[in-house]
This record gives sequence, C-alpha cells and structure tokens, in this order.
Amino acid sequence: MSEKSSSSGSDEDVEPESVQPVEFGGVLSKWTNYIHGWQDRWVVLKNNTLSYYKSEDEREYGCRGSLCLSKAVITPHEFDECRFDISVNDSVWYLRAEDPEHRLQWIESIELHKAESGYGSETSLRRHGSMLSLTSAASALSATSTSSFKKGHRLCEKLAEMETFRDILCRQVDTLQKYFDSCADAVSKDEFQRDKVEDDEDEFPTNTRPDGECNHNNNGSKEKLFPPSSPKGINGIDFKGEAITFKATTAGILSTLSHCIELMVKREDSWQKRLDKELEKRRRVEDAYKCAVNELKKKSHYGGPDYEEGPNSLINEEEFFDAVEAELDRQDKIEEQSQSEKVRISRPPSVTPGDVYSTIGTHRLANKVEEMVQMHMTYSLQDVGGDANWQLVIEEGEMKVYRREVEENGIVLDPLKATHSVKGVTGHEVCHYFWDTDVRMDWETTIENFNVVETLSDNATIVYQTHKRVWPASQRDVLYLSAMRKILAMNENDPDTWLVCNFSVDHNDAPPTNRCVRAKINVAMICQTLVSPPEGDKEISRDNILCKITYVANVNPGGWAPASVLRAVAKREYPKFLKRFTSYVQEKTAGKSILF
Repeated sequence: MSEKSSSSGSDEDVEPESVQPVEFGGVLSKWTNYIHGWQDRWVVLKNNTLSYYKSEDEREYGCRGSLCLSKAVITPHEFDECRFDISVNDSVWYLRAEDPEHRLQWIESIELHKAESGYGSETSLRRHGSMLSLTSAASALSATSTSSFKKGHRLCEKLAEMETFRDILCRQVDTLQKYFDSCADAVSKDEFQRDKVEDDEDEFPTNTRPDGECNHNNNGSKEKLFPPSSPKGINGIDFKGEAITFKATTAGILSTLSHCIELMVKREDSWQKRLDKELEKRRRVEDAYKCAVNELKKKSHYGGPDYEEGPNSLINEEEFFDAVEAELDRQDKIEEQSQSEKVRISRPPSVTPGDVYSTIGTHRLANKVEEMVQMHMTYSLQDVGGDANWQLVIEEGEMKVYRREVEENGIVLDPLKATHSVKGVTGHEVCHYFWDTDVRMDWETTIENFNVVETLSDNATIVYQTHKRVWPASQRDVLYLSAMRKILAMNENDPDTWLVCNFSVDHNDAPPTNRCVRAKINVAMICQTLVSPPEGDKEISRDNILCKITYVANVNPGGWAPASVLRAVAKREYPKFLKRFTSYVQEKTAGKSILF
C-alpha cells in the first residue's frame, strides 16, 4: 500500500517535458556600417543563439556573426515600427524587419528562446528536480530572517526606547523603595512590641508559664523560647541600608545612561553629517560613471543608424556639420591618391553632327525638354548683379558663385548659380564632356555608380546615378533626363551657344529604394563661345577662344539635411567641381582641332 502511495506521489511530481523552441529563420535588414548602410541578411534563431549569413544559400560556409541571447536586451525602436536592436554588453545589432508584424514575430521568438535557455527557467527547474526549489526557498528564508535581525532600527528609535526604559526603571525603583520603607517600619514596630513584653515579664514569677513562653535553665537563669530580635531586622537584613544602597546604585546607572544618551545624540548629528557627505560623494561618482558609460557607448556605436540623418537623429546640427566636413576631407584625400595613380585613357570624342543638337526631338519627353531649354535660356542667363535675392558666396578669379535660400515644403533648396570663363575651349566641347556618359567617371568624383536607363535620342538619355555617401547624411540617388542642345543664333552677333539640361523624371525601371533618399534636380550648363580675331592672316587658335560658362543648379535633397550643411556644400564643393571639370576639358582638348 505504501509503495502505491509512493508511486502515486512521484507520478504527480513528474511533469511532461516542455516543448523546446523550434529553429526560426528569415531575411532581416542588418545595419553594416555608415558606408553600406542596411543590407539584407539571412538570420537564424536556434538553441538560444542568433546567427546571420550573407544569404540562405551560403549557410554551408558558416555564419558571419552570432549572439548568445542569455543576457541579450531586445529593444524595439521608438519611431521605426520595423526596427529592433539587440545588445549584449558592448555589441549591438541593428535589425529591420519587412513590416511591424514580422518584427513582432521575431521579438516574440527571441524572447521565447531566451526564456527557455536560462538555468532559472521553469523548464530547467523541473529538469533539475524539486529539491533545488526547496533548498533555494529555505536559503532565501534564512537569509531574509538573518538580514532582518542584523538590520536593526535607526538610532533615534533606539534612543527613544532607552528613554522609555529609563522612565520605567525610575518608577520601579520608587515602588521598591516604598516596599523597603514599609518593611523597615514593620521591623521597627516588631522590635518595639518585643521590648514591651520583656518589661511586663519582669513583674511575674519566673516559674509561671502561662503560655509556655519562658523556662529556667540549669543555672537558674531565665531563657526565652523565641530568639531575641536583632536590630538589623528579619533574617539579619538591614532593609533601610539596602534600600539606600540600591537607590544610590540605580541613580548612578541612570546618571550614566543619561550621559550615554546625551553623547549618542551629539554623535548622531556628526554621524548624519558624515553620512550625508558620503552619500553626496557616491551620487557624484555614480553620475560620473553613468556619463562615462554613455560617452563610451556613444563612441563605440558612433556611425550607427541612430546617428545618421533623420528626424530623430541623436546628432545635433553642429556635430552633423563637423561630421560632413570630416567625411568630405576623407573623400578628397582618397580622390587625390586615386588621381595620382590613375592613368587616363585617351578616347577620341564621339561627336555627333551639330544639326542633330539643333533640332527638337520627337521622343515622348521632347516637349518637356523644349520647355526646360526655353526656361533656362530666359532666366538662367539673366545678370544677378542687381538682384538682392542672390548672395555672392565665393569669388576666385573669373569664377563667382551665388546662392539664394528658398524653402519648399519645409525643405531648404538653396538654388545656386555660378559663372566662370575658361580659355582655349569652346562651348560645344565643354557641353559635350559634361553630357557624355562615357567620360563621366573621368572627372566626376561624387558619383558612386550610374547607368543609362533609356536612350531617348542621340542627344537625350535618362540616367540613374547614386552619389557617394557623406556620413552622417543619408546616401542620395537621382534619376534624371539629360539633354544637350545647340541654341540657334537670332542674329549674326550672337555668340555660339550650347546648353545641357538635367532634370528629374520618373521611370518604371528605376523606382525609389529604401537604401537611398531620392533627390530632385534641375540643372543647366550654358556655354557661350567668344572668339577674338587673330592677328593678320593667322588662323584661329585656342588662344583666341574664350568659353563663358553659366551653371545653374536647383536641388531638392529630400530627407532632413540641415540648411547649414547645404550651404557648406555650396561654398566648398561647387567651386571645386567647376575647377576640376574645366581643367579636365582643357586637358582633353589641348593640341586637338577646335570643335565649334
């Protein structure tokens, strides 16, 4: 019977093994670095470990990184509904799901693996037996009880208790003193009565024993049956003397106790002051430690997605400006090194007959191109000297750069206009090298890559290009139609004029992506060739040619770029661009026949 009971009890203690979390995998966008930004990665959740691979097909080559989830902290992003961060000590993974539902699914799966992995989880407690729980509970109870005894009360409460006990002791001493006084009075009365009885017996014969109280001894003397009373009282105790001694002793104790209480009260003030000082020191140390940890985390994760351009960026406008300046300097150094190592390949310019550029095209966007050409010829060539809206920001020799601030839907557009004069080249040559995509990467240093999406005609193409990222600003891309036109002269005195206009369009083959912010542009380069007559019968040489360049750029950067950064780019990058490009054209045309 007992075996059955024991067996039954054990069956109740044993619980079925819990279901372990299954392997979970899928595609997540992972922040790599500020150059490449977000990249799709195959992420696998298995055995309390989160691992990622470049793709699902490359799992057999091993993971590129992993995190143990035992001490991981999962933080859903406050603003981005698809993003969540996983941090273990100083290591942080920034991840983005396809949509909020997938993010929730990932977070719940990770939390499930994390909950089932620890030694203190419900499953592990069942696996290690119930004695562990009982022992832990007993230890906790013991520790709690011991700590409660050790903790004690505050000093002021103890002082109040001591004062209370002193009052009680005083009352008890008074009560005992009354009792001792009563005892002393009773002894005195008893002695008085005994003395009176002895005086009365002297008047009666000695042989009379009415009560048997006296007797005669052998020598004839009289002996009393009860012992004579001692002056010290009952049992030989001097109650009055003892009472006086007790009172003196207790008075001394109470006096000493009062003195101790007074000293403790005085010391409590000094102790409290010392405690306040120590607490203040500890608070300052803790604050300094927190600041140091925050600075360390900021430095270790500087360059993460929280510090890039955006409405909730952790970097302020001044730091943003400094970071852009530093990144531009870094790119300039890289470009200088690459230019010194690069050997330019001489390509003969593929020049299309001039009449092709002078006619209006027949493609589907021809009317839009003609509209842009007429607008730039009307407004871009106007003199800005008397216009108060244009501000001169750079003047270097023949080059002048103007800007004016325009805001559209809360975004600063910062239109720019630059004028420059270059000797030895024609307007046709300058516009050709500016428009020709075959030589674009020879002089353009801000482009990461580009491709021709569609060729509309011999002088019009649709181009998609991505620009190098300048961290912490987001990477930009543009999709634009680029058209080159020769402007027909209205009279014989008009200079030979060429124009390249680039303006944003939409195309199904190049939709916007999450990787880049799509910028909108409306750019024009207008080049006029001025020829000075040669001396005598000499032929026209490049020494007689001057190209007057007017460059106009209206750029809507999109995103959240601060206006100060746009002004910095205008003042720094546009002059460098014009110098670099015109120097390139002069180099390419030197020693070659003039192309009008």
